[in-house]
Amino acid sequence: MSRRTLAGGLAIAAALTLTTLPAAAEQASVRFPSAKFPLGSRPVPTKTMTAVAQGIDLYDVKAGSATDGYTVTVLMPSGRDYGMQTTAEAKAAEVEAAGETPSVQKVVRPSVADAASQTVYMVRVGLWSLDDKKKAEETAKKLKEAGLKVKVDYLGDDGLKTTGPWDVKVVMIDAGAFGGSFAASLGTSVAKRETVSSMAKAQNAVVGVNGGFFNIHTDKALRGEPVGASVVKGRLLSEAVPGRSAVVLKGRTAKITELKTTVTATSQDGQKTEVNGVNRAVTTDELVLYTEEWGAKTPTGGTDAVLDANGKVVGVRESGAAVAAGTRVLHGNGLASDWLNEHAFQDWTVKVDTKVVDLRTGKALALTPDLNVIAGSVGLVRNGRVKITAKQDGHDSVNMILRRHPRTLLGTTRNGSLIIATIDGRNPGVTVGANFLEAAQFMRWLGATQAINLDGGGSTAMVVGNKLVNRPSDGVERGVGDALLVLPK
Repeated sequence: MSRRTLAGGLAIAAALTLTTLPAAAEQASVRFPSAKFPLGSRPVPTKTMTAVAQGIDLYDVKAGSATDGYTVTVLMPSGRDYGMQTTAEAKAAEVEAAGETPSVQKVVRPSVADAASQTVYMVRVGLWSLDDKKKAEETAKKLKEAGLKVKVDYLGDDGLKTTGPWDVKVVMIDAGAFGGSFAASLGTSVAKRETVSSMAKAQNAVVGVNGGFFNIHTDKALRGEPVGASVVKGRLLSEAVPGRSAVVLKGRTAKITELKTTVTATSQDGQKTEVNGVNRAVTTDELVLYTEEWGAKTPTGGTDAVLDANGKVVGVRESGAAVAAGTRVLHGNGLASDWLNEHAFQDWTVKVDTKVVDLRTGKALALTPDLNVIAGSVGLVRNGRVKITAKQDGHDSVNMILRRHPRTLLGTTRNGSLIIATIDGRNPGVTVGANFLEAAQFMRWLGATQAINLDGGGSTAMVVGNKLVNRPSDGVERGVGDALLVLPK
C-alpha cells in the first residue's frame, strides 16, 4: 500500500515539544511579562492594556500567525479519530480502495505528572490551505459516499506544532492595590445554567469568568450542577471530587489547592450515616442533601426528611417536591430511605455536619460567609513548576491533554496576586486555543506559581464591566454552572 506524510509549512509533528521556561521570579506586584510569547515560535505579542479598577488591569493580547490548513480524518470503528496501528492500517486500506491516498500518522500524547505518554495512530487524507476548506469537504463527501466515516479537521486543533495565532484576554489583579473581594456564584439556583454575564450583572461584578465543569450527563433541567466542590458564602452546595484541584476564595485572597468534602447525618438517637452528595441527582441507595439553593424538586421514588435551620425534622414526605426557603432536605432511596424512616422521625433532630478539607495542609476550612470555592478541572502549575494532574482530575485523554481548545485559566503569584486568562480557540485562522501543556507554560509566563484549568471549550467567557470581552467558540455566550466574580469594595 502507498503511504505519504503531510509535509511542508503545514506539517504535523509526531510529538509536542515545548520550551522550558524559567520559574517565575518573585515580584512585588503582578506585571505583564516583557518576554516573547511562550507558545509556537515565541513571537513578539501585541497587547493593549485597560485599567479596569484600582489594582485590576485587562490585557488584550494577540500573537502568532495562521499557517495551518485542513485535512480529512478517517474515524476508527470505535468512533474515535485515532486508534492502534493495526486498526489504522486497516482503515487506510479502505481509503485506498475508495480511490484516495491515505497517510497513517503516529501521534504521541505527551506524558504529564500523573500519566505516562500514549502513542496512537490517525488516518488522514489530503492537505489543503486555510482558504481551501471546500476542497477538503469535497474529499470528505466522496469518502462518505464510499461508506467511510470521516470529518474535516483544522490542523491547528491537533495540539502539535503550530504558529498560532492566539487571541488572549488576561486580567491581572494586584494583591497590594486591589480593595474589593472575590466570590463564587451559581446564579439563581444550582440546577439552572446561566451565563457569566447574567451572574456578573446580578452582583455588580467588575470582572466575571466561567467556573468549573458542570454535569451535562444528567437531566436537562439539572445541568447547572457543578462537578466538584462548590461553596458560596460559606455554604457547601456541591461535594468535591476527592483530590480535584480547586480555588479557595476568602475575602480578597485566592488559593489553589486540592479538596475533600465529607457530609455526615447524625440522628438524635446517636445513629450516623454518610451523606453521599449535595444538590445532585441521586443513584441507588444514596442519601443526598438538597439545600434551598437547589432550585428544583427532589427526585421521586424515595423519602424526604425536611429539616429546619436547626436540624429539626419538620416533615417526612414522599419525595418529589421543592425545597422551601429556610429548609434543607435529606433525600434517600433504597437503603438510604430505610435509614431516614428509622432515624428521622417527625420533630426529631438530625444534625448535618459538613466538612471541607484542604488536602495540602490537612486542615478543614472554616465555612464562614466570606468563604467561596470553585472547582477546577486540572492542575497545571504547582510551586512554580509545570505539574499537570490530568489523570487525578479525570482528564487524561488525548482530546483533553493534547488537543487545543478554548481555555479559561486561573493562577496566583508569589505575592498573592490573581491572574485570570481566557485563550479563545476553535476559530481557524483567528485563534487556535491551547492544550494543557501550552496552558501551563502560558500561566508560568504570566508569573503564576500556582495555576489551574477551569472549564473551557464553549464555556470560556470573560466579562469585564458588564461587557463580554472574549469571543466564545459557540458564537454566543453559553449558560454555565458557576462563575468566579471580582467584586468592588
